[in-house]
Amino acid sequence: MDISRVINLDAKQLIKKLTLPGVDLNIPAVTVFLMAFGTIMIYSASSYESMIENGNPAFYVNKQIVHVILAIIAMYIFTIIDYRFWIRTAPFTIPPCILLVIMTRVGPFKYVVNGAHRWIRIAGRSFQPAEIVKISAILFTVWVLCYKMDRDETDKLSGTVKTMALCCIYALILWQVTDNMSSAIIVGGIGLALLFVVSKSYKWFMLIGGGGALFAGGLVYALKSGLISPSGSFRLARIKTWLDPAADAKGYGFQTLQSLYSIGSGGVWGKGLGNSIQKMGIIPEAQNDMIFSIICEELGIFGGIVIMCLFLFLLYRFFLVAQNAPDLGGSLLTVGILSHVALQVIINIAVVTNLMPNTGVTMPFISYGGTSVIFMGMEIGMVLSVSGRIVLE
Repeated sequence: MDISRVINLDAKQLIKKLTLPGVDLNIPAVTVFLMAFGTIMIYSASSYESMIENGNPAFYVNKQIVHVILAIIAMYIFTIIDYRFWIRTAPFTIPPCILLVIMTRVGPFKYVVNGAHRWIRIAGRSFQPAEIVKISAILFTVWVLCYKMDRDETDKLSGTVKTMALCCIYALILWQVTDNMSSAIIVGGIGLALLFVVSKSYKWFMLIGGGGALFAGGLVYALKSGLISPSGSFRLARIKTWLDPAADAKGYGFQTLQSLYSIGSGGVWGKGLGNSIQKMGIIPEAQNDMIFSIICEELGIFGGIVIMCLFLFLLYRFFLVAQNAPDLGGSLLTVGILSHVALQVIINIAVVTNLMPNTGVTMPFISYGGTSVIFMGMEIGMVLSVSGRIVLE
């Protein structure tokens, strides 16, 4: 027996499993570029406050570099693992997710930041369970659509309930337990996007959309006309401030106004990388939700448009993967992740430009935050897993 041939064969099989030659390289290229760009902008946006608070201008960027490395490793691991494994095991993710969310309120691991109960801290590392919940919601909804429902059922009330059940439950838990309305909206939006893709009829979307529009319009009218007072509810106060930020310039409208000043002062080409004024203690924690305003101030409207174009290109590549996926599960999984990324980008930019009321949603791959970038890396890996198996099937 020629042992060298056996070793060579095993090596070839291993390499084939570890490389997946059909992977769309545009996706990891854009993703890594956004992560690298985000790391640079985090240093630019946080260096001033970081020096004052921590005595080290690179405090946040050093942590983010570790997060980005872990995200790239996670992206590679999830690329080589068959995506169907994650879909099949989706039901088993529900109990741990619910437990992790509850742990933000009770137990020794709860971690409160600025009065918000959205984190848990284990072994000196904090993370948001909401990010895990988003992945679980995508996987379980895909599992239901692939294995627990007939295609004809999607246009019935029972199919709508089955599809949206876990997303609605997760959204309610995130809202009530962690008081994280933005993540609840994203989870609900992911479920609606998947339902929209598999449905032949749009009647449920017309009902949901019409009802939502009437409620939102009525609420805005009631707040503007004084029929409802926002006292005691910071969310109602944010909606009223959104209508006229200058009316509460030192309160809820402060961050929004400073964000708009930042974007406006950047002009078309910007003040230059590192030359932002608003990041110098004016916009609080500029490296987080408001980082897009710093990008526009330093790199101008042109820089902001380039970033938006990169996200559009990434979503377009997702669409191509979903269109050519080897099975329904791969297609729906990609659509779910596409919806997640798209919703976060749209909401973040809308908040920064005051197109919607202020809410805490990070810019994917760019804003500071370990939980977000690492779990986004996992999701990109799942899309690459689908992409890599289009040729192999």
